Amino acid sequence: MPDQPTPAPTALPRVLSLVQPTADSLHLGNYLGALRQFVDLQHSVDGFFGVADLHALNELPEPAVLRERTRRTAAQMIAAGLDPEKSTIFVQSHIPAHTQLTWVLDCYTGFGQASRMTQFKDKSAKRGFDSTNLGLFTYPVLMAADILIYKATRVPVGEDQRQHLELTRDLAERFNARFGETFPVPEPHILASVGKIQDLQNPEAKMSKSATSPAGVVELLEDPKKNAKKFKSAVTDSGTEIRFDEENKPGVSNLLRILAAFTGRSIPELEAEFAGKMYGHLKVAVADAVNDTLAPIRERALALLAEGTELDRILAEGAEKAEAVAQATVREVYDRVGLLAR
Repeated sequence: MPDQPTPAPTALPRVLSLVQPTADSLHLGNYLGALRQFVDLQHSVDGFFGVADLHALNELPEPAVLRERTRRTAAQMIAAGLDPEKSTIFVQSHIPAHTQLTWVLDCYTGFGQASRMTQFKDKSAKRGFDSTNLGLFTYPVLMAADILIYKATRVPVGEDQRQHLELTRDLAERFNARFGETFPVPEPHILASVGKIQDLQNPEAKMSKSATSPAGVVELLEDPKKNAKKFKSAVTDSGTEIRFDEENKPGVSNLLRILAAFTGRSIPELEAEFAGKMYGHLKVAVADAVNDTLAPIRERALALLAEGTELDRILAEGAEKAEAVAQATVREVYDRVGLLAR
């Protein structure tokens, strides 16, 4: 592909965040903890939001499954409110420059530093030496390339990704010190906390796609009636009082937290409203509030997937915009490290 012109810089801070397509549907924790906030954030930043299908290869998914989950993840991001007129929405593997920059950064990353990544140590310990692939080891460097290739200045991160962002910052500073100012050193963008969204069947565990029971996970693409049933069968406790007490009433506290997040009301206000009422009243209220928001998202996402053309168009246009920025960065980096121009 011929070189594209270097895009003009924007005055807005540039934000980069990618979502891994590792499940058929995003869940309530993904929506509240990240996606909903990206939708709000896009109005005040130059946002690059993508589907991290290259990262998902670490789990060695079946090819057809990965392709379908990539489309489903993109459709949910758009249906939730990410606007292609305001944000660049793309699929990571559609931009070859991600892996081109990764190799350069690999060559400037110390083996010892990469070995100390906590997530690699934890996952490799679970997988075992012979089942741990190189992709898992170099995952943080690909993540650094994802960020630096767009010269992002802010990156939304959770606690599990903070160490990887620190590696990104180190690599940016190291590269700048040797080759001159090339990359902004990205800062973490702290998303507003909605508290821990816990599993409905095991309220002491975080809601996760790897949950032991699907009954505990509320999915964006699930039928609203099935999600309502999950709330109505949510584990609470043997008492009757509706109050926020994470230690003694984790199930009730989780329901109150979710209701507060979807209604914008404070937990003390909700405690007062449900004083003297039964757990069933709370569960119905939570189910209704969640479905009022998620049902239109589900409908829009499924329509995008069924029709197909509009989703393909958005992703193609997003790839074109992302590639223009990424290619410009790779050209600059290749020149600085001494690679011969074609």
